[in-house]
Amino acid sequence: MSHDFLGIEDTLEEDDYAVVIGKDGTLKGLYIPNDDDAEVPESVCYFLKKYWGIDVNDPETFPTIH
Repeated sequence: MSHDFLGIEDTLEEDDYAVVIGKDGTLKGLYIPNDDDAEVPESVCYFLKKYWGIDVNDPETFPTIH
């Protein structure tokens, strides 16, 4: 069975979030909606804090990701 490849740009809606995780489990990227007034969903905040120690309310915990 073959499947067509869909890139991330083809699968996300305007208001979707996405993470890119490296094969070693490191957080490599985070796609967020382009809306300055949007509130980050609580589930996304929990996920980032629990697994990578990133607190969206504390800029000092933000690593450089792409």
